[in-house]
Amino acid sequence: MQQRITLTVNGADRHLTIDPETPLLYALRNDLGLSSPRQGCSQEQCGACRVIMDGEAIYACTTKVKEANNRRITTVEGVSIDGALHPVQQAILDENAAQCGYCLSGIINRAVLLLEKNPSPDRSDIQTAFKDHLCRCGAHNRIIRAIQNAAREMHHD
Repeated sequence: MQQRITLTVNGADRHLTIDPETPLLYALRNDLGLSSPRQGCSQEQCGACRVIMDGEAIYACTTKVKEANNRRITTVEGVSIDGALHPVQQAILDENAAQCGYCLSGIINRAVLLLEKNPSPDRSDIQTAFKDHLCRCGAHNRIIRAIQNAAREMHHD
């Protein structure tokens, strides 16, 4: 049975008539055309689907769209600042930390939240924050350096 769902996605109200049991990931990708959240394992094991919902990183693969009704969702498409790349996005590019890029949308979203809560994380803080994210390319060290660089860049402003 279809239900009317309202999501605030990247600052814009979006209205869907959809089965409320549909995974949020499917609604974001298939109904709203956002390509950054990715389907990986569908079991909260890889983090490729992670988006920000009301200031917390959530797994869009297992969150039902009804759970996101009237909530604020941010994807990588929405983390930019005044039309410019977020410092985390820029640092990922500068550090060449996007080997295949499949995991990066979840990692970027998680990094944005980490730096909001901890503006100066050390390597251990970053590793702990990303223990639930899987990168098969082995770009972990570059990703960690990129997050550290973004923290320094944000801290200087």
